[in-house]
Amino acid sequence: MATPFGKGYLRKSIINIRSSLWFIPALIIIGALALAAGLVEIDQRYDEVLRKQWPRLLTNEAEGARGVLSAIAGSMATVAGVVFSITIVALALASTQYSSRVLRNFMRDRANQVVLGVFVGVYLYCLVVLRTISNHTVQFVPSLAVIVAVFLAVLASGFLIFFIHHISSSIQASETIAAITRETLKVMDQLFPEEAGAEHKKTINAQLPHGMAWFPLQATNLGYIQGADTAALIAFAKKNGTVIRMECMIGDFITSGRPLASLLSSRPPGHALIAEFNGIFAIGNYRTIDQDAAFGIRQLVDIALKALSPGINDVTTATICIDHLTALMERCAPRYLASLLRYDDVALRLIANRPDFETLLSLSFDQIREAATDNPDILLRLLEGLRHIASATHDMKRLHLLLKQVEAIEIFTLRHIESPLFLARFKAALAQSNQLFETRGIKHRHGTPKA
Repeated sequence: MATPFGKGYLRKSIINIRSSLWFIPALIIIGALALAAGLVEIDQRYDEVLRKQWPRLLTNEAEGARGVLSAIAGSMATVAGVVFSITIVALALASTQYSSRVLRNFMRDRANQVVLGVFVGVYLYCLVVLRTISNHTVQFVPSLAVIVAVFLAVLASGFLIFFIHHISSSIQASETIAAITRETLKVMDQLFPEEAGAEHKKTINAQLPHGMAWFPLQATNLGYIQGADTAALIAFAKKNGTVIRMECMIGDFITSGRPLASLLSSRPPGHALIAEFNGIFAIGNYRTIDQDAAFGIRQLVDIALKALSPGINDVTTATICIDHLTALMERCAPRYLASLLRYDDVALRLIANRPDFETLLSLSFDQIREAATDNPDILLRLLEGLRHIASATHDMKRLHLLLKQVEAIEIFTLRHIESPLFLARFKAALAQSNQLFETRGIKHRHGTPKA
């Protein structure tokens, strides 16, 4: 098994915490309990001084304080249950309407986590303060803590209004799709740096040093590769005086015993070395978007396919997905991928592996095109999106890839669509695409662009 305390374990723990409904509420609850204990202590030490300063605000009636705290605690417990129920309903709706893969986006929503924590925290705060009120031999009423409880109740009411607004907005298709796009763009900015050089090829295989060979570093866990620390991989290779060649990409499913990477060495790696290497990776039961731009695209495609299914037939949602997929590929089109070859100060240490532009482009549009048999407007939107992507790049290789997509849409449209009115619109849009490819130096004939 991989070492349980490697950087991969830490990364996996952070991913799980970010998408949990318990961590942020737990912190808020701890803070509420600490606040209650601290205010009660202040009341015990400075009760008389505080009453003289604010006699109208601070009361010394035990029954009145108990009534206020009991009312606040009861209402907060009820509202917390309502908030939890609404959250579960929103998760079920998102899974049914969009895709089960977007559930973690809702679960990791900080607003939902904070609101749930606020209500439970205020409830427990009131219970702790209520327990300290005494009117027997020596009467004690933590007046300052009671006033703060009233303030927290007012604050929680504001959070309830905010939560209703937030959950109503977040379950809308446009907001869900936009949130996925924003996260994916952040990851794409890492894969497609603003100013990167030309893409490098894996040429080291042809120049292996004498007596050296590639030995597999097998995975010791089963699941999806959620992330890896590039700096840790380079440090691992430097410490062992070798080169690592990644055989899998972030987001790939790996099984125990399958090669996760290859190690350039004169002898096979030992179990300890393999375990240490596996500790760099976060491997879990699901894909995450943190280092996996393809998963963000996958989510948008899934939403589009679900919208185009016969049971839903929501063309507008599918169109919104295509618009955002176009925006993602427009971001990629003019940029070069980050180099596959990673060095330390002087020596090559890591040959990375990640999806290329062709893979992301096919992932974005192929399945949607095949699912749009009865939706000519979707085919037209795909064609327009490809034209926008082509206008963002002068790279001939990528233009040829975009050209293949245009040709596939044309063939698919002529095969499945018979409406004369739509065909006239489609041919007009196709003519615009043809003209764009001509300006990029790609000739075409017979109405269909040909490289």
